[in-house]
Amino acid sequence: MRGLHADTGYLLYRLGLRSGQLFNASLQESGLRLRHYALLRFLTTTPGALQRELSASLGYDPSAIVGLVDDLEKLGFAERRPSPDDRRSRIVVLTEDGRAFLRDTDEAGRQVTDELLEPLDTAERDALHVLLQKVAEAGLG
Repeated sequence: MRGLHADTGYLLYRLGLRSGQLFNASLQESGLRLRHYALLRFLTTTPGALQRELSASLGYDPSAIVGLVDDLEKLGFAERRPSPDDRRSRIVVLTEDGRAFLRDTDEAGRQVTDELLEPLDTAERDALHVLLQKVAEAGLG
């Protein structure tokens, strides 16, 4: 295992898996998963997005976006509306129930992060966040 732990890419992969496991466990009662949460979080940054924009921004397959939006619509957390720019297109919009759900899950998200980053002090956590954000902005678009 020592050789693998020398590989930064592998460590990022393993930490991403662990983070997803912890977050999915915290969401288990709601029936949602991290992918749903990410989509809802993204919608907080936009007044509405086309499904293809969601796919590109989140890095999810377009067919996965359809299912995720369907799930969120059933719960009343998001809805499809006609696009103001093109009546043939539909945008996905966060509902007030979706905003309330996110407010209710904020603490769970903080707990997951705290558990995952427990070995780091506050300065190290801040530095890690800045570095990951820099890599993500350059590599994920």
